[in-house]
Amino acid sequence: MAEKEEKKDETAKGGKKKLIIIIAAALVLLLAAGGGAYYFLVYKPHQEELKRKQEEASKAEALIKPVPEEAKIGPMVEIKEFIVNIISEDTPHYVKASLSLELDKDATLDEVNKRMPQIRDAILLLIGNKTFEELQDIQGKNQVKAELKSKINSFLKTGKVNNVYLTDFVVQ
Repeated sequence: MAEKEEKKDETAKGGKKKLIIIIAAALVLLLAAGGGAYYFLVYKPHQEELKRKQEEASKAEALIKPVPEEAKIGPMVEIKEFIVNIISEDTPHYVKASLSLELDKDATLDEVNKRMPQIRDAILLLIGNKTFEELQDIQGKNQVKAELKSKINSFLKTGKVNNVYLTDFVVQ
């Protein structure tokens, strides 16, 4: 009889071991299923939302790119209309013009305003020494702009003129 009880104990112990293994396997499957559900229902949509927001941010960033230094426009000074007699052999000719100066920084603005009589004088002398033929084509006008820029920059101390814009230019 003692042998029968030992077999029952072994059978009971073996049955308990099987039950523990089955419960452990069920628990592992339950955890795996929970992890999979979390991944597909919570984590993956959250990652997709983050990726979408990053793409939108990069698109917005692409639209609002910083302006390159070369493309920035400095402060402007308008030089009022003036009339200058130009060199001509047969009939008198004159130029009626106004222009704007693009400066490199705001500090230059004060100096340009203080030196405006000197700047206007330089413009009048430079344009007054041009001929009618020189001022007729685009090349001549570009030459005048370059010479004006160089001349004005020669006496500015706090900054410089980046560009000269002809806002009105009539040769007659």
